[in-house]
Amino acid sequence: MNSWPHAPPHWNHEPGIYFVTASTYRREFYFHGKDRLDLLQFHLLTVLQASGWRLDAWAIFPNHYHLVLRSHSESVRLSRVLGKIHMLTAREINRLDSTPGKKRWHNYRDSRLTFERSYLARLRYVMHNPVHHGYATHPTLYRWCSGSWFSQTASPAFLKTVESFPIDRLKLEDDE
Repeated sequence: MNSWPHAPPHWNHEPGIYFVTASTYRREFYFHGKDRLDLLQFHLLTVLQASGWRLDAWAIFPNHYHLVLRSHSESVRLSRVLGKIHMLTAREINRLDSTPGKKRWHNYRDSRLTFERSYLARLRYVMHNPVHHGYATHPTLYRWCSGSWFSQTASPAFLKTVESFPIDRLKLEDDE
């Protein structure tokens, strides 16, 4: 008898561009507050960079995060990288809460983006997610998102292109 898989398959071993959403266990708000969001953002940015991944967009919340990122042939496999980030952040949150060994992360979903329109729509989706969830009135005003960085570093033409993509028809699972 074959067992049914309990998690989505992750086909993220090929170089390319990926959209990732990761959720905390039971969607609990384990990363509430400035210091905890800073901790998660620090580990996401540093571990991904050290593993050969380039972040194009990110949005981090108390119970989930979204990423648009890209790899090359030498990048560490995404499942290993996210596993390391989740292990490091869970260990630190458990230390802060005096709850050693408590499960903090549930799983993640990833999609390989192979069409430019899909990539551009997800860039906009991720950067506008803080507004969608009510954390900010504009993407550049939320500290744990790439909106401000993107508006300062992207060319005006590329920024205009990304901002023109509709996101209301995207069928994405969001965790809040």
